[in-house]
Amino acid sequence: MEFEWIESFYVHYRMGVDGLSLVLLILTGLLSFLAAISAFDIKKDVKGFYALYLLLLTGMLGVFVSLDFFLFYVFWEIMLLPMYFLIGIWGGPRREYAAIKFFLYTLFGSVLILIVMLAFYFQMRTIDPNLAFNIPELIRLQPFREFDATYRYMLFFGLFIGFAIKVPIFPFHTWLPDAHVEAPTAISVILAGVLLKMGGYGFLRLNWPLLPQVAHELTFFMVVLAFVNIVYGALCAMAQTDFKKLVAYSSVSHMGFVLLGIAVLNAEGVNGAIFQMFTHGISSAMMFLLVGVIYERAHHREIARFGGLANNMPVFFLLAMVGFFASLGLPGTGNFVSEFMVFLGGFKEDTSRIVTAMAT
Repeated sequence: MEFEWIESFYVHYRMGVDGLSLVLLILTGLLSFLAAISAFDIKKDVKGFYALYLLLLTGMLGVFVSLDFFLFYVFWEIMLLPMYFLIGIWGGPRREYAAIKFFLYTLFGSVLILIVMLAFYFQMRTIDPNLAFNIPELIRLQPFREFDATYRYMLFFGLFIGFAIKVPIFPFHTWLPDAHVEAPTAISVILAGVLLKMGGYGFLRLNWPLLPQVAHELTFFMVVLAFVNIVYGALCAMAQTDFKKLVAYSSVSHMGFVLLGIAVLNAEGVNGAIFQMFTHGISSAMMFLLVGVIYERAHHREIARFGGLANNMPVFFLLAMVGFFASLGLPGTGNFVSEFMVFLGGFKEDTSRIVTAMAT
């Protein structure tokens, strides 16, 4: 679907769906439905909560179908404010701190994306103004292919940091545990299940395709960064005493597999990264729903005080085991397939083989 939107700046309302966006649209639809049901216990200003929730859903879906760089940016920004208010009004005791931290980190990333978008716009105006924001055409024409390497690196890292904050990639991850711990259960589900995937989607839709030479040159650096994310996130998760923080840090670790798969740039790695975004979205949403169930009954999340749950809540125990094993990547679960494909892609490339072995 395409029609002219802002004629003087060559902005089009251009939308489309391909294999990458379809997977994430299905994930968004499923999790937003489940999260809406889990929010039935919201008592304060219910109409306001669901109005902001639907605005958040509009932004997320819009990002996944936008084929115009300007439209992509508009939907990316639309998503920021509702999430800020959903955490800041309906969150836990430290909700204002968590909401402001999330807002500032995301806003910083958005400014970098805006600067890169304007760089592409001014360069494309000299080539063909009508294609200034057309993402498929930007990828085809590669307007910065002949430019100085330093300039291309600056553009690449501008996009990379903007999307890495959302994933989140180390060291831009510190907003995530606070936002997760203070957010209501439904918003934690959306945050882990969909919002983190928007960073990975940005890598695959814009960052790598628009500047492929830089992406190839930085393969080893990105693989090492993915390794740090995987191991550091896992070690942080092991140190937690709060159940929700444990799940939040495990998400940091799992999203490292997404970066690893994208970084190696082969069919197995990229397909594994896309599938990892989908399977992690399902398993992390399940984990946060499990945390929400037990918090509503016990009013705390201290792991050490949860002994003997299997005796008192056998159905919860069974569901928890499914969630834990899926997160672990047990053969037979979707996470195993996605992580296995990422590792296959990593072992296939000479530059990433040793680091992938360490990550495994």
